[in-house]
Amino acid sequence: MDSLTQIILGAACGEAVLGKKIGNKALLFGAVGGTIPDLDVFIGKLFYNNEIDVMLFHRGFMHSILFSILGAFLFGWLVYKLYNSGKRSETTTLKDWYLLFFLALFTHPILDCFTPYGTQLFYPFSSYRVAFNTIAVVDPLYTLPFLICIVVLLLFKRNSKKRLFWLTLGVGLSNVYLLFTVVNKLYVDSLFKASLAEQQIEYTNYSAQPSIFNNVLWYGIAETDTSYKVAYYSLLDRRNRFSEWQTIPKMRDILMSEYKDLKDLSWFSNGYFNVEKKSETEYLYSDLRYPLVSTKNGYESVFSLNLFKENNRLNMKPFQPKVDDFGEEITKLWKRIKGI
Repeated sequence: MDSLTQIILGAACGEAVLGKKIGNKALLFGAVGGTIPDLDVFIGKLFYNNEIDVMLFHRGFMHSILFSILGAFLFGWLVYKLYNSGKRSETTTLKDWYLLFFLALFTHPILDCFTPYGTQLFYPFSSYRVAFNTIAVVDPLYTLPFLICIVVLLLFKRNSKKRLFWLTLGVGLSNVYLLFTVVNKLYVDSLFKASLAEQQIEYTNYSAQPSIFNNVLWYGIAETDTSYKVAYYSLLDRRNRFSEWQTIPKMRDILMSEYKDLKDLSWFSNGYFNVEKKSETEYLYSDLRYPLVSTKNGYESVFSLNLFKENNRLNMKPFQPKVDDFGEEITKLWKRIKGI
C-alpha cells in the first residue's frame, strides 16, 4: 500500500514491542522499519540500468518473508548496538529489537498482498505474486482511522494504559476494515461471474479489484480468445450487476517469443495486457488490471508504459499515470461511487 499507511503500520509494531520501554521513539523506529521494504524502488536502480528490471525488482526480494527474517537480525542488531549505550544501556534487549524489526518488515508485505499490485512473498523460492485484490493501494478508510489512533496515542506517557487502548483500537479498526474488504471481494467476484453469465460472455480468466481510494466501486476484467471485457459495479448501484461494458480488442504487436522483457511484463500483469506499436522502435504497453481513464485520446489504461527497443531488449520511459485532469477524474470517480 501507500507509504503513509506502511509508516503507520510500522509505527504500531514499534509501539507494541517497545512502547512501554522507550515511549514515542519506538514509534519512530517502527516507522523506519515499515518503510525499508519500499526502498527497493531506489535500490533497484543501483543494480539495473533497464527500467523494466527496476520496476520488476519492486515487491520482490525486499518484500519477501526471507528478507523480513534476515532484515530483522541485521537492523535489530545494528540499532541495538547504536541505541543501547550510555544512559540508555540495558533499557532494551537485543530480542526486543529483533522482534520490532521483524514485525515492521513482515507486516509490510503481508498488507501489500491484499492489493492488486501483488507481492513476491516467497522469493527467491518462488516468483509467485500474492495478490488478493481486496483493497486499493490507497484507501483512506483503512489509513485515516489508524493514523488518528496513533496520533492520539502520542499524547500519553509511555506507561499509560491509554496508549495500549489507542494502539489496540487503531490495529483493531484497520484489521476489521481489511476483513470487510475480503468479504466484499468474495461478494463482488460472485457478482462479476453472474454478470458475465448474464452477458453470455465466455471467458478464460477474470479478475475484479476495487478502484483507487475506496472499496465501493469495483472494476472487472474478463479475458476471451480475442478481447478483454471490462465493466464496473458500485455497491450503491440500483442493480446488483456489473454494467458499462466495454470491449478491448487484444493487441499483440510484439510477441513474447521475441523479447523476454515482454514475457516478464505479461507475468507482472497476470496476462491482462495489450502492446501496441507506435513506431519502428516504440510501443505502448497497457496493464489492463487497472480501471480505464478518460484521456484526450479516448479511454486508456491508467497504467501504461512507453516501451522502446534498446540493445536487443525492451526498455521503458519513466512511468507517468495516464490522467489529463486529476480533479476531473476524482469528480467522475465520486459520482460513479454513488451509483450515478
